[in-house]
Order: sequence, then C-alpha cells, then structure tokens
Amino acid sequence: MTVIVDRPTTDGEFAVEDISTGIFASGYGQVGDGRSFSFHIEHRSLVVEVYRPRLSGPVPQVEDVVAKAVRSLVDLDLTDERSLTAAVRDAVARAMPVVR
Repeated sequence: MTVIVDRPTTDGEFAVEDISTGIFASGYGQVGDGRSFSFHIEHRSLVVEVYRPRLSGPVPQVEDVVAKAVRSLVDLDLTDERSLTAAVRDAVARAMPVVR
C-alpha cells in the first residue's frame, strides 16, 4: 500500500490518495469535482466506482455510487503504480452513470 502524500493537490484536480498494486490492486482518491472514487480488481477486471459528492459517512454505501466503469486487465501492468493510476484515471473519465 502506498499513501500518496508527496505532491500537493488543488481543488479540481484528479488525485489517487491510496494505491495498492498487484493482483489484488485497490485504492481510492478524488475526482476533482467534489466526488470521490475507489477501484479494485474483480473477476479479471478493473472496477472503478465514483461516489456522489458530500458523503454522509466514511464508508460509501451502494446508494452513493453515481457512476461505474469496468475495464479489462489486458495490457495493464498491475505492479506499476503509474500504469495502474493511468488506467484508473481513464476509467473514471469513461464511467457511466448508474441507473437504479
């Protein structure tokens, strides 16, 4: 696990706050517009969930998910933080709204 604290972030900027690499990669961060996101590996795919702004508690609930993206792990180096961060950034940008 790596906590990203070595670079300052400003409001409106995408940032990964915590990242764990490898076959069980996961992490979380800020989209930049007040929303947060998390990601993890599930069934040979990278799953990214974007949450609504101003969550009421420290742990997002199912109803807090406003967008979701699923990406194949093909051509993704799960051991490289930069590669994983880039894939997460792309997935956040392509996340589709969740229909309830």
